[in-house]
Amino acid sequence: MPEIRISQSAMQTEPSPGKGQPAARAAAAKASAIREFLLSRGNSAIADRGFQWLMVLCALSIFAIVVLIAWELVRGSHLSWSKFGFGFFFSVFVDPDTKLPMYWDPVNGHFSALPFVYGTLVSSFLALLIAVPLAVGLAVFLTEMCPRMLRAPLSFITELLAAIPSVIYGLWALFVLVPLLREHVNPWLVKLLGWTGFFTDDTPTGLGFFASGVILAIMILPIISSLTREVMNAVPGSQREAVLALGATRWEMIRVGVLRNARIGIVGAIILGLGRALGETMAVNMVIGNTPQIQRSLLASGSSMASVIANEYAEASGDLHLSALTEIGLALFIVTIIVNALARLLVWAVTRGAPAQAQ
Repeated sequence: MPEIRISQSAMQTEPSPGKGQPAARAAAAKASAIREFLLSRGNSAIADRGFQWLMVLCALSIFAIVVLIAWELVRGSHLSWSKFGFGFFFSVFVDPDTKLPMYWDPVNGHFSALPFVYGTLVSSFLALLIAVPLAVGLAVFLTEMCPRMLRAPLSFITELLAAIPSVIYGLWALFVLVPLLREHVNPWLVKLLGWTGFFTDDTPTGLGFFASGVILAIMILPIISSLTREVMNAVPGSQREAVLALGATRWEMIRVGVLRNARIGIVGAIILGLGRALGETMAVNMVIGNTPQIQRSLLASGSSMASVIANEYAEASGDLHLSALTEIGLALFIVTIIVNALARLLVWAVTRGAPAQAQ
């Protein structure tokens, strides 16, 4: 606020009340150049009101888009809902001759989303299992231990991973990651953990749940890491100073003073990464194998909800087949919205009221 000073002479020459008031008011009004400029512009209430309604319309358009998407998915999946109901996601048709489950048979009209739900959950769980320790460790290093000259470059490189298109991730995984896993990692897992039944050499190609989990972990790593850094930066510095003043080491300070206070926001960041993993399509479609089966081995091929839609929607054999794919899309749409909303709520619960900090 600029300081306003009034000279003594001006105070002395100010006319006393009751004498020359009309002349003084006229002189003040005439001398006010700002007031004359504002009066010359005219009334801006119409423009302000129009701008306000335009911004409200832009905000409401987002809700309208979400409602239209949901309505189209509900309308397109009506045939599948009326025939299968909620059993579409957990019931299985068993062939009376072979006694084998038939999860997805468009020719005979047998549809079950169970293998796709299973593939989505397994690949997403593997992605979180790999990405969460790396992302939290990276966030702790950048926030608490990284030298200032390296903090900005490492943060930029980490966030740059989020800008790479998913199809590029898929191509890299198909030509680089999958051969690496097939020749070096998978044999070691089979030899070391094959007795568990979760790592048996079922597919010689290297495609499967494990490959999709690894590529998903790389894709969600920058999301979890950046949000974890934001939450950790929101922890007041007095928490760190208080723990150090009690004689704690750096690790104890990070564990007690930072991670414990930021745990809710870190969980929100993890859930937000889970939402990205659940809805990923192209990269998973290239490396998961696209087999509508439920198998115990993580090295076996499978399919996900997003990949089956991408593979079969344009070539659906009939209305029921198309409706079943649309129902899978509706379920994925609802789950993704719920997961992202929960994650945003948890992150907001930690970072609200926290001042912005320079990185």
